[in-house]
Amino acid sequence: MSETTRDPEPQRTPSTSDTAAGGIDSGLHRTLDWKGAFWIASGVPALVLFSIGAIAATVGAPSPLVWTVSIVFGLLQSFVWAEIAGLFPSKSGGASVYGAMAWVRYAKPVAPLSVWCNWLAWSPVLTVGSGLAAGYVLTALFPAEATINTWSMTLLPLGFIQEGLEVRLNAQFVIAALFLLLVFGLQHGGILRAARVQTVIGLAVLVPLLVIGVVPLITGDVVAANFQPFVPLSGAWDASGWTLFAGGLFLAAWSAYAFETSICYTAEFKNPGRDTVRAILSAGIACLVIYTLVPFAFQGALGVERLTQDDIVDGNGVGQAMTEIVGGGPVVANLLIVMLVLALLLTIMTTMAGSSRTLYQGSRDGWLPRFLSRTNQHGAPTRAMWTDLVFNLVLLLLSDYVFVLATSTVCYMIFNFLNLNAGWMHRVDNPDAPRPYRAPTILIAIGTVLAFVNALLLGWGANVYGGGALLTGLIAAAIIVPVFYYRHKVVDKGVFPASFSDDLPAENGEPGAVALPRRAGIRPYVVLAGGVVMVIIGQLLAAAGT
Repeated sequence: MSETTRDPEPQRTPSTSDTAAGGIDSGLHRTLDWKGAFWIASGVPALVLFSIGAIAATVGAPSPLVWTVSIVFGLLQSFVWAEIAGLFPSKSGGASVYGAMAWVRYAKPVAPLSVWCNWLAWSPVLTVGSGLAAGYVLTALFPAEATINTWSMTLLPLGFIQEGLEVRLNAQFVIAALFLLLVFGLQHGGILRAARVQTVIGLAVLVPLLVIGVVPLITGDVVAANFQPFVPLSGAWDASGWTLFAGGLFLAAWSAYAFETSICYTAEFKNPGRDTVRAILSAGIACLVIYTLVPFAFQGALGVERLTQDDIVDGNGVGQAMTEIVGGGPVVANLLIVMLVLALLLTIMTTMAGSSRTLYQGSRDGWLPRFLSRTNQHGAPTRAMWTDLVFNLVLLLLSDYVFVLATSTVCYMIFNFLNLNAGWMHRVDNPDAPRPYRAPTILIAIGTVLAFVNALLLGWGANVYGGGALLTGLIAAAIIVPVFYYRHKVVDKGVFPASFSDDLPAENGEPGAVALPRRAGIRPYVVLAGGVVMVIIGQLLAAAGT
C-alpha cells in the first residue's frame, strides 16, 4: 500500500500563464500579513444580515440555533483549511485550490469542479450585497411609492425555473452596478491598498454589529416569549420541522462558513506558514461571536413575526429593524443605513478579492481558461476581477436574490464536501510534506464527518427555497467539465502549466517530473459514491417532510 504511483500526464513545462498579450505578468505580491487578511475577511460577519430574515421565515423560533450550529460547523472545518493551505504557500485562491491538488490524482474532472463551485458560491455575494446596498440607498432617499422605486422593465420571464423569477431592469440595478465599479476601482490597486481600506470600513461595521448583539442583553429587551414555542414553523419537531431546520442550516452555511476566504491570499502573505492559520482562526472567532449574538438579539428583541415580514426577508428592512433594537429616531436610523451600506461594501470587497484570486489561480494551474491568469502592475488579478464584475452584472438583472443564494449554496456545499475530504487525502498521499500548521487528527476526522453532513444538507435543504434550486445548482456546477477538458486537452495539449506544480516535490528529484503519489487506493472513489448517497438520502428526507 505504501508504493507510490503517479499520474503520467502532469509534467512541468514552461509556463504559459506567466505571460499575456502585451507583456509580462507581474504576479501576486507578498505584501500582506495575517492582520491584513483578517480585515479583508471582516466583511464575512455582515453576511448574517443577508439571510437573517430568510432563515427566520423558513425555520421560525429555532433560527438562532441554526446560526449557532452552522458557525460551529464552520469553525471546526477551518482547521482542515488551515492545514492544507500551509502545504501550498505559493498558491492563492483558497481552500478549493489546495483541495484540487488532492483530487487531481484520482479524478481529474473533480479537481476543477472544486475550484469552479467555490467561485460560483462566492461570486454572487457581489450581486446580493450591491443589490441590497442599492435598495437601502433608494429607500433612504425616496418614498416607497416614488417612480424610481417602482419602475421595472421585464426583459425575460423565467417562471419555468422558479415562480416569479425574471430578468428585469430597474433603478436598483443601476445603483448596484455603480457600487460594483467602485469596489473594482479600489481592488485594482492591489491587495495591500484594499486591506488598508477595509481596516477602516471593518471597524465601522464590526463595532455596530457587536453593539446590536450586546445592547438588548444589557437593557433586558431580549424577551423569552420570542423563542416560544421553540419549534419550527411547521408546529412540531416532526419530519416537516426537521426539513425546515435542514433548510436553515443549508442556507446559513453560505454565510457562516465563508470566513475561509481569509486563506485565499496565501501567495500574498509575507510569512505563509504563520499568517495562514492566524488569519483563518481570528476571522473564525470574530464570526463565532457575531453569528451567535446578532440572530439571538434580533429574535429576542423583535420576535419571529417581525423577522418574517417581507422587508426583512428581502433585506431592505434590516436597517429599520436595527433601529427598533437599539432605539432612536430618524438620525439613528440614517446612521444605521450608512453603516449597513458600508457593511455591504465591505462584503463586496471581501468577495471580489477572494473570488477573483480563485479564478486567477485556477487559470494558472490549468483548471480554468488561460486568459484569467493575468495580473496588473499592482499584483491585482484584473482579468479575473472583470469576469467577476460582468458575471454579477448579469445576476443583478434577476428578480429573486434568495433563489440566487440557494443556487450558489448548492455549489458551496459541493466545494465543502470535496475539500473537507482533501484534508485526510493530503495526509495519506503527502505524509512527509512540510506542514507549518498541523491540525489535531481528531479535527481532521471531524471535518470528514462534516463533509457528509454537508452532503446530506445539500439534498435535504436546497429545495426548501424552491424546487429548481438544487437542479439549477447542479447544472451550473457541471458546466466546468467541458470547459476544463477544452483547456487541458486542446489548449494545453494534455500537459499542466508549470505553475501547477508549485510546492509539489519532484519525482525522484528529477527536474520537470511532478510527484503525485496515490496511496489512498479506492477510498476517494468510495467517498464520492458516499456523497451521492447522502444527497439522495437528503432528498428522501425532504420528500417525507414536504
